[in-house]
Amino acid sequence: MKKQALFISALVFLLLILDQWIKLSIKNDFFPGEYKPLLGSWFVLHYTENPGMAFGQTFGATLWAKLALSLFRIVAIGLIIRYLYQQMKQSASKEFLVVVSLVLAGATGNLLDSMFYDLFFSVDPCIAFNQMPGSGIKAICTSGHFSYPVEVRHQGFLFGSVVDMFQFNLTWPASFPILGGQQIFPAIWNLADACISVGLFWAIIRQKKFFPKKAVAEKQEAES
Repeated sequence: MKKQALFISALVFLLLILDQWIKLSIKNDFFPGEYKPLLGSWFVLHYTENPGMAFGQTFGATLWAKLALSLFRIVAIGLIIRYLYQQMKQSASKEFLVVVSLVLAGATGNLLDSMFYDLFFSVDPCIAFNQMPGSGIKAICTSGHFSYPVEVRHQGFLFGSVVDMFQFNLTWPASFPILGGQQIFPAIWNLADACISVGLFWAIIRQKKFFPKKAVAEKQEAES
């Protein structure tokens, strides 16, 4: 169990370091909305931030909505750590531990943004992703010789936005019904989002291997 714990800890730590290094590099070296090709024109870096869930999905403009999301992440991370510990005690396969660790690293990576980024970076009210109509927090945006009022997002510990930067720049063929000409996957995401998605997808396609007793029980119930 000790070797498993060291392996899992090292994997999660490395993913967190990589995730935060990418985010901080983007935040420091890119201007908001900057767009650069990464792998040709189909996979690009596109800097934005979102105050909500994975892949840019928001969770409301109220203080309680954002706080609830951050607290949910904390509870979820605690439950995942507990589950990992139980699985290691039961000598779960290394493959399954890796799957759960990916989800843990992803959830933790995005939580770190919400916890600490507002403590170290100023929030510019003129940047679109910092504005949140309905928040009730007034600010003045000054651009050139013009100043105008805006509403900005909540700020501080547990209220920071998540930094996103990866985007697939692919569109459906013009002849494709209904979706023709539209982006195939328009969301902008980060490494933490990818870890969660890969972990969950991996668990789904390998569920019979990871949960054999459950699969047998379901088969017996279907046959009875």
